[in-house]
Amino acid sequence: MAFRGPKVWLWRWRRNPLKRPADAVESWVVLGAWLVTLAAGELAGMTAARSVENGLAQERVDWRAVVAHVTQDVPGPHPAQTDSPAGERIWARVRWTTGNGSSHTGQVRVESGSPVGTPVSVWTDPQGHLVTQPASASQARLRASLMGVLIGLAAATVPFAGGRFLRGRLEHRRMEQWDTEWARFGPLWGRKTG
Repeated sequence: MAFRGPKVWLWRWRRNPLKRPADAVESWVVLGAWLVTLAAGELAGMTAARSVENGLAQERVDWRAVVAHVTQDVPGPHPAQTDSPAGERIWARVRWTTGNGSSHTGQVRVESGSPVGTPVSVWTDPQGHLVTQPASASQARLRASLMGVLIGLAAATVPFAGGRFLRGRLEHRRMEQWDTEWARFGPLWGRKTG
């Protein structure tokens, strides 16, 4: 294992007579890629989180709980089944009326054995379509945070990958320059000078 001296901070920007212009370009590419990666991730994450939280807040405002009624008898647990859990919920057709008086039907889960006319609480959007219960404010914050982190990470991968690609191209170019220089000076090392 080769010995490497102490780590020197900001070594890419220090003066060095052996530093080539390509080394300086690479140092700025690395710095720029990291700055753009952080900025893009932060901006995309914050924007996505704010958008998700606003959307969920709008759902809490628009969606309403209404009372629907079961329109058909719901089968109960079969007497021969002893392993069916108490309070099992089964899909059944229900009917509800919206605030403007229009009648709608849909399917929701209700208690097994519910007779026709059993009231069931359902959530609807402004058009009267069935929706899930809206997220609470704390649930919305959690979802918005998770979406912000995921989208921020996804957005940050683009400039990060671009920086890695540019750095790889610079490395490849530098290796080609080494090969050219080695081909020119390598044969001179084999000569005897005395």
